[in-house]
This record gives sequence, C-alpha cells and structure tokens, in this order.
Amino acid sequence: MLLQLATWEEVDAYLEGSRGIIIPIGSTEQHGPLGLIGTDAICPEVIARGVSERIGALVAPTISIGMAQHHLGFAGSISLRPSTLIALVRDVVQSLARHGFERCYFLNGHGGNVATVSAAFSEIYADASFAPPGGNRPGVRCKLSNWYMSPGVKKLSAKLYGSSEGSHATPSEVSLTYFAYPEAQKSAAQNPAIAPTGPILDADDYRRRFPDGRIGADSSLASVEAGEKLYQAAVEDIARDYQDFVDA
Repeated sequence: MLLQLATWEEVDAYLEGSRGIIIPIGSTEQHGPLGLIGTDAICPEVIARGVSERIGALVAPTISIGMAQHHLGFAGSISLRPSTLIALVRDVVQSLARHGFERCYFLNGHGGNVATVSAAFSEIYADASFAPPGGNRPGVRCKLSNWYMSPGVKKLSAKLYGSSEGSHATPSEVSLTYFAYPEAQKSAAQNPAIAPTGPILDADDYRRRFPDGRIGADSSLASVEAGEKLYQAAVEDIARDYQDFVDA
C-alpha cells in the first residue's frame, strides 16, 4: 500500500496490524552520460513498491532530494544542505510517530545521505532522551538500509560487472532504472570506458576529477535484463530485512 494513495481511515486500519513503514530516500543528481538524474530516488522507490506487493508493507512518498552538494557542478543536480536534510528526516519521523508508527525503515539509494540521515536519527533519539520521563508508549526506532549493499545485490553486481561496477553511475543502479523505465534508456559516448576514481570534495573539485560525472564505473554495461535480476534480488533481501526490523 502506498501512503499517498491511501485514505486516513485506511492508514488507521493498517496501524492495527503493523507499526512499520518504509520511507524511500534518494537524491536528484547527475549520473554520467547514461544514467538518469533521478536514479538514486527511482531505485529505492521501485524496490519499496516491490516489497509492499510482496509483504503488504506501507510505503511513504519518496524523499527524492538528498545531500548531493558535490554534484552541483553538473546541470540538473539539486542538493539539500546536511542541516536541511536532518531537519526534514526528523520532521517526517516525528509526524509518523504521532500517528503511532514505531518502526521507520529508510530505504536509501544515495551514499551521500548516509552520514546525514544517521545524524538525523541521533537527533530523533536525543529528543526522546531529553523529554520528561514517564508514559508507557514505545519509542520510535529508525533504520537506514542501502539497497545496493544488500547481500543478494552485492553478489549479483560482482558477478555481472566485477571491477567495472565502480561507485557512482554504476551499471547496477543504471540497470535498475532502465528496468523501471525502459523507455528512458540512453545512448551516449563514454571516454574512458571505465571512469577514474578518487576522493569526493566540493562541486568544482568533483567536476575536475570526474569530467563526465562517473566514478570508477562503466555505465554502458547496464541493461533492462540485468535490472530485472537486481530488482528481484533487492526485493527479496529488503523484504526480509524490513520484516526482521519490524518484528524486533
């Protein structure tokens, strides 16, 4: 069930049987000549919907803009400051907690979000710690899960792409978006075939080190067929991980 397509009465009914919710979170940033700007939001959103179909989990609207300041040297990229993303995640969780949600599972598609979202969780727990003691209502718990780090996905990515996977505009994430939106597949030259690697700092430095936006990846290896396999592996892994989190 998708939160944005439900009524408040349906959400009330859902809460009678489960206190968990999946919140896809990603980014709006360049992904090289072949990757879609929405890649990091599309991937967790598609997987979350697959998990919902499999086990009936409620899925919140995707947080599609993340902490991506280092991509601002490329047209179309949009970023939140870390402090802005912390406030956004905090408000989302506290809104859901007010209604009775106790397990907020953030399914992430962007490595740049990890530190900031983890800091947001610390702020949420600090709010509870500094509140006056008392009451028997369980506190909200949060988890951040990166779809691309799930065991099945990592194993499949290694088998499909080996060292050509890289770390940004990877053929795995591009394949998953092509599976989700086959009509949006791109054709463009890449030079070199496998992009350079290096540190990530500010936007101008990033553009200088990685001229076409990729890091260590050969995006041309992406395909719809591989994307379907990655989707199936991710849904299986995330469904299991989410259920374990909710049941704990």
